[in-house]
Amino acid sequence: MELEAFGHKDYDQLTAWIDSEKLCYLWGGPAYKYPLTHEQIEIHCKQSQVFPFLFTVENNPVGFVELYQVSVNEFRICRVFISSEYRGQNLAQIMLQLLIEKAQVTYKANLLTLGVFSHNKSAISCYEKLGFVEFEQVINSLSIDGESWDLSRMEKRL
Repeated sequence: MELEAFGHKDYDQLTAWIDSEKLCYLWGGPAYKYPLTHEQIEIHCKQSQVFPFLFTVENNPVGFVELYQVSVNEFRICRVFISSEYRGQNLAQIMLQLLIEKAQVTYKANLLTLGVFSHNKSAISCYEKLGFVEFEQVINSLSIDGESWDLSRMEKRL
């Protein structure tokens, strides 16, 4: 299991995974519009503060995750995704542990932050197991299909 630098060769995999408008927004936020295209991915990933990774298990692409540099030592974990066929196997936790180590060793991060919708209890549980704690609750941060979603902002000091 490893995190690899995400590149052009991986764009088709990502566009295949992000296969609906709702998923595109939940995964990519306002940075992406459905359908996801190579051009959008290229523009986003070329930003100097964006560090995207492909997560592989036995050389099979399983997930995607991104670090976004907020300041010299603060990074935000963004766009966490595990392919539907691999969910329920604790792979997100492994992928995130690898990302935390990379953030600390390679990028000298001392603070990691993230945002997760409050109803996503399995993701919150995963983050808490990795040592993240909630520091802010944003009520009605998003409305999708007539539902208002709250956002939990979490952090981990390294």
